[in-house]
Amino acid sequence: MSFTLAIVGRPNVGKSTLFNRLVGKKLAIVDDTPGVTRDRRAGYGNIADLKFDLIDTAGLEEGAPGSLSDRMRQQTRQAVDEADVALMLYDARHGVTPMDEHFAEWLRRTRTPVILCANKCESKAANTGIYEAYGLGLGDPIPLSAEHGEGLGELYQAVVDALRDQGIDPYAHEAEEAEQEEKKEFQGPVEGDLEYEFEDKEADEEEGRPLRLAIVGRPNAGKSTLINHLVGEDRLITGPEAGLTRDSISVDWEWEGLPVKLFDTAGMRKRARVNDKVEKLSVADGLRAVQFAEVVVLLIDAELGIERQDLKIAELVVREGRGLVIALNKWDVIDDRLKVIRQMKDTLTKSLPQLKGVKVVNFSALTGKGTQHLMPAVAEAYELWNARIPTAAFNQWLVDTLDKHPAPSVAGRRIKIRYGAQVKTRPPTFMLFCNRPDDLPDSYLRYLENELRKDFDLPGVPFRMVLKKGANPYESRRKKR
Repeated sequence: MSFTLAIVGRPNVGKSTLFNRLVGKKLAIVDDTPGVTRDRRAGYGNIADLKFDLIDTAGLEEGAPGSLSDRMRQQTRQAVDEADVALMLYDARHGVTPMDEHFAEWLRRTRTPVILCANKCESKAANTGIYEAYGLGLGDPIPLSAEHGEGLGELYQAVVDALRDQGIDPYAHEAEEAEQEEKKEFQGPVEGDLEYEFEDKEADEEEGRPLRLAIVGRPNAGKSTLINHLVGEDRLITGPEAGLTRDSISVDWEWEGLPVKLFDTAGMRKRARVNDKVEKLSVADGLRAVQFAEVVVLLIDAELGIERQDLKIAELVVREGRGLVIALNKWDVIDDRLKVIRQMKDTLTKSLPQLKGVKVVNFSALTGKGTQHLMPAVAEAYELWNARIPTAAFNQWLVDTLDKHPAPSVAGRRIKIRYGAQVKTRPPTFMLFCNRPDDLPDSYLRYLENELRKDFDLPGVPFRMVLKKGANPYESRRKKR
């Protein structure tokens, strides 16, 4: 993108609503509760043909040094310093408040040009608030309604003028329009075609793009602290308070030449304990991040050990078919480390046997000790997630496995698995041609999965087996009669 806009203002003036309007998606959580946004969120926005990087910030509030409000304000300060233009929003219906005046004075001292935006101007009740804004010393206010999309034409021209005053061409690196791709349903190989080798166009097109890595876990497990250590800066708000993160914040990073998009998510508590509306929205946002990710790091507080909620999160990751790495944080304060490891492995073996062999990493996100082992484990999980098994090798394995333990008979009739092939990666997906797919017991399917995982060295990676009824060789003769 050619330039960056930052949206700032006191709490509950509509910053996240404007952010969602400009990016064209509901990325930021929006609620009437003041102070929902805490970290700064980045996205790609546009107004007509004007395309830019966009930063949503926390509401500007005064607070004692080291307090949550002070930490949020520091994040906003960094966003303003990084931006080419700052948009200061205020609520025109409530008029200019002392807090608006205080932060307008602060913005006048920054080097970043500021555009004053009078939000919530969809009714005449905002007229008085628009006139009051001339006293802020930030130029003429632009009346707009982020909720209804009004006033964006005036905002467009104000942004262009502010950029040109700095010698920045707003159209220098205009983004290419994304091509709409039609998803074609895979029909599967022809039965008996041992020369078949599938092409996963979706996976091939993802090559070269950033690895999408989500950090999930219960509240206060250290997710934001871990990301700050990885990227080498205080990019996210951290502290002893549980539940600081509310939005799923994406952070662009690079590890040994590999571009990575990190997703910090809100802590996921038991559903019965989630009563607050904002927390429900935060958890739903975290679940979407898991669906969007390619590899998920489940961060566990080693002091508390693995609990039922951790298992539910791990089960969700497996169900979504994402690569998984389990990380034990706060390892520096654990005395009996062997006991913690044994307890966790025993729990995983009993509750989630399909995760046998999943990578487990121990570290302290606060001190950074041991964190160097995390990304190699992530890279390995990602490689397994993209594993491809040649059709000939898969069918030879299938013959040997069936000879060792044939499929059971059901109601006196044999179940024949004739042929199979891998039809997809991300996660690895295999199709088996069978004469009676509906009758094959789940226990036998689990046996095949365990053998496949063992023989092709696929520990901890989720994969899927799809049963399809093979063609009846006598069907054509029956039709002729």
